[in-house]
Amino acid sequence: MSLSTALNILNSAFVSNAAQSAVIASNVSNASTKGYSREIANVITSYSGGSQVVSVTREADAPLLAQVNTSTSQAAYQQALSDGLTTLANTVSDSSSATSASGAETNGNSPSAMLANLQSALETYDASPSSTAAGQGVVTAAQDLASSLNAGAAAVYSVQEQADSDMASSVATINSLLGQFTSVNATIVAGTTTGADVSSAEDTRDSILTQLSQQIGVSTVSNPDGSTSIYTDSGVTLFQGGQANTLAFTPTATYAPGVTGNQVTVDGVPITPATVDGEPVAGSAPMAIKSGALAGYADLRDQVAPTYGAQLDQIADGLISGFAESDQTGGGNPTLPGLFISASAPGMPSDATGLASEIEVNAAVDPSQGGDVNLLRDGGINNTAQNNDAYTYNTDGGASYTGRIEQMINALTIQPVSAAAGLGASDSLSDYANNSVSWLQSQNQTASNQLDYENSVVSQATTALSNATGVNLDTELTNMLSIENSYTTTAKLLTTTNDMLDSLINAV
Repeated sequence: MSLSTALNILNSAFVSNAAQSAVIASNVSNASTKGYSREIANVITSYSGGSQVVSVTREADAPLLAQVNTSTSQAAYQQALSDGLTTLANTVSDSSSATSASGAETNGNSPSAMLANLQSALETYDASPSSTAAGQGVVTAAQDLASSLNAGAAAVYSVQEQADSDMASSVATINSLLGQFTSVNATIVAGTTTGADVSSAEDTRDSILTQLSQQIGVSTVSNPDGSTSIYTDSGVTLFQGGQANTLAFTPTATYAPGVTGNQVTVDGVPITPATVDGEPVAGSAPMAIKSGALAGYADLRDQVAPTYGAQLDQIADGLISGFAESDQTGGGNPTLPGLFISASAPGMPSDATGLASEIEVNAAVDPSQGGDVNLLRDGGINNTAQNNDAYTYNTDGGASYTGRIEQMINALTIQPVSAAAGLGASDSLSDYANNSVSWLQSQNQTASNQLDYENSVVSQATTALSNATGVNLDTELTNMLSIENSYTTTAKLLTTTNDMLDSLINAV
C-alpha cells in the first residue's frame, strides 16, 4: 500500500467519523422530541479500503406505528362519546337531596326522581283530597317534572349541536392534515429517488398520520417509491398516487324535534350513515367509518343523544296520555289532555317526537295562572258549555272524592309501557323512567371505562414504539465512545504515516 493510499483511507475515516458523530449528536439532541425516530449512519468499506457513510436511515416499526394509530383512533372515538354522555348524565344526577314545596322528598333532578315526587304528592293528596295545599303540591311536583323533561330535551339538542360543530371542526382538520401529508409525501418520494436523507420528513409524515388517526380511523399501505397511501378504517381512499380526496360536510347549526344532521362524504362517498329515530338507515353509508373522533361525534349526534331524547319523549307522551280526561257521560267527546299538555298542540299528541321539550302543566289547574286546583280531584279541566260537563269525574261534588286522584296514581304505577327507544317493555311509567336513567348512566359508565382502557392501550403502544424506534442515550453514548476510539486510532495512524513521509523526504 502506498503512503498516498494510506492518507486517502485515513481521510475517509475522518470524514466517516464526522458524519457518524453528527448523526449521534442529532439523536441525542432529539432524545426528548415526540415522534422522533433514531437515525442510523450506514457505513461501508470503499473499493480503496476506506470507510464511507452512504446513507442515513431511521429506525422504523410499521406494525407498532399502526397499533399506535389504531388505538389512538379508538381512544378518540370513546372520548367523543364520553364527553357527550357526561353532559347528558349530568341531567339525571340523583345524588342530591332536598325538600320540595309539596313536602315530598326529592332525590335528584332526573325525570325519574321528579316522577317519584309527583307520585308521592298524589298519594298525599289522595289522603287529604279536600286540602288545597295538597293539591297545590301536586301541581308543583308536576311542574318540576315537566321542567326536568324540558331540561333533558334541551341537553339532548345541545349535545347534538356541539357534536355537529365538532364534526365540522374535525372535517376541517382532516382536510388540513391531508394537505400537509401531500406535501411531505412528495418530499419523501423525491428524496428517495435522488438518495437524499428523508428521515426528518418521514418523522413528520408519521406524526401527521398519528394526528390524522385521532380524527378518523385509518390504514396505510407503503409503496415502492417511498410514498404511502391512506384509507379509512372502512376502506375509503383518503390519499393515493400523490392526491388527497377532500371530505365534505354541511353543518346544522340548530337542533330541534325532527331535525337530523348531514352526512360526511369523501369524494361523494358517505362515510357516516343517515339515521332515523336514532337508528342507521340501511345502505346509507356502506363504508361507514368506525373509529376516530369524527365517528364518535357522528354516533353521539345521530344515535346516542336521539335515543335518550326519544326516551324522554316517551315519558312525556305517557304523562299526557296517562293524565288525560275522557268523556264520563258516554257522549262521544274525545279524550283530551288533563294535568299535562303539549305547548304546541291543544289535543292529544299523535306523535311523541319532541314532546319532552314541549310538555307543561295545564294552566287550568294552576292557581298562579288563574286555574282551579280542585279540577285535579274532580275532573272537568276540559268542560265547556257545549259538552255539558262531560269530563267531570266527581259528579256529586264531594270534598272527599278520591277516584280521579287514584286514577292518576295508577297511571304512574300500574299502567304498562311498551318497548320503545332502546328500552324493553316496562311494568309502569315509573319503571320506564327508572330504566331510562339506568340506560343513560350505564352508557356513560361504559364509555368512561372503555375510554380508560383505550387510553391505556395508547400509552402501552406508544411506549413500545418509543422503545423500538426512539433514542436510547446509553446506546448513543456507547456509539460515541466507539467513534472516539476510532478517531484516536485514526489519528495515531495519521501521525505514523506523517512520520514515514518525513523520513522519506529527509532520505531523499
